[in-house]
Amino acid sequence: MRRPTAALALDVLRRPAAAFAPKALAVLLHALIALPLALVGFVLTLVGLVVGGALSVTTLGLWLLALTVRGALALGSVQRALARSLLGLDIEEPPTPPARGVLGRRRALLLGRAGWRAVGCALATPFTAVLGFAAVLGAYAYGAQTALHPLLKRWNHHTVRDGDSVRHVSIEVLGVQLDSWPRWLIPMVAGLALLAAAPWLLRHALAPHRALLAATLGPSDAERRIRTLEETRAQAVDDAAATLRRIERDLHDGTQARLVGLAMHLTMIRELVGADADRERLLAVVDTAQGNAKQAIADLRHLVKGIHPPVLDQGLDTALATLAADSALPVEVVTDIEARPAPAVESIAYFCAAELLANTAKHSGAAGATVTVTARAGLLRLTVHDGGRGGAAIGAGSGLTGLLTRVRTVDGTLTCDSPPGGPTVVTVELPY
Repeated sequence: MRRPTAALALDVLRRPAAAFAPKALAVLLHALIALPLALVGFVLTLVGLVVGGALSVTTLGLWLLALTVRGALALGSVQRALARSLLGLDIEEPPTPPARGVLGRRRALLLGRAGWRAVGCALATPFTAVLGFAAVLGAYAYGAQTALHPLLKRWNHHTVRDGDSVRHVSIEVLGVQLDSWPRWLIPMVAGLALLAAAPWLLRHALAPHRALLAATLGPSDAERRIRTLEETRAQAVDDAAATLRRIERDLHDGTQARLVGLAMHLTMIRELVGADADRERLLAVVDTAQGNAKQAIADLRHLVKGIHPPVLDQGLDTALATLAADSALPVEVVTDIEARPAPAVESIAYFCAAELLANTAKHSGAAGATVTVTARAGLLRLTVHDGGRGGAAIGAGSGLTGLLTRVRTVDGTLTCDSPPGGPTVVTVELPY
């Protein structure tokens, strides 16, 4: 079925109008700001390096170099803020090394990698920002001027004198003037097409600039690695302390109290036997003591299972099958383990599966779940899939944040794909 002519015309006009949507205008504003800011930073940084380098044999030269690096870092902060607010590009702030005193801060600036990467960024950004500025001029400015040619041709022209005659020529291609109807439709349509393509052109023109900012103004791979290790180490210490407190509390409030009760009842049994008490009273005390003993054993088994499930000694596939059998929902387990991972990796995978299945039973409303585990080429991949209502997200109070911290202790990753309406797919990857 063919679309009505009015709808086609509206669609044609809507595409160029998309070039002036809020998101496109934000990118346009960034392209307009980036080049002047980059040129100012380039000149100041280059002058500071040249003068500071020439005077580097003196104390003044070292201070000037440190001031240049500090200025590049400040410029990088401004560029990160602009990229975050206008481009939606979130660049992490590089770590700041600790420094004491004025001389310590100068030393940190001159020896810090983040500062010299910022200097390199200040020297290189004019060559990438100019691409976005050229795209603005070519796509937006020239496109708007050409699209408005019928309105601007009275002012946007040049005068041609041919003998005694004077002609005003606005656009001329191969000797053909496009100033009269219907010829001026040609530049108008070309301008609208250029405006329709302007967001695409500008986005690709700014791609090198975005890549340069991300590579030079954020932390390096080594710094990210160190930061991750520091965070996971701190989290591991906190988890260990919390585990010890939980074990102490469980032993004190549960098992210890039951063993004390067991000892008291055994004392009563001895006294009753010595006093030749009636049989029914004696059996009642024995039953109570036996119940306390059984409950103490159950508490100890539960405590041990929370530390390291004994079933893991038989392999991760067996442990997951046992976990699925105890789940409140029907769970299908599919395993393909080529080589058995390290015990620590198996333990993390088991507890991740346990937490994810508990979340599924509690929050998803799903009728069942599927656990898939593959272990090949030194990588264990655990996937938990359910057909519930979805909407799960890391950091949304679903317990996924704690799991992410747990898997990061072994350089693992956790991803969650859970659109509203489901399904929810959580994938844990653990290298070993």
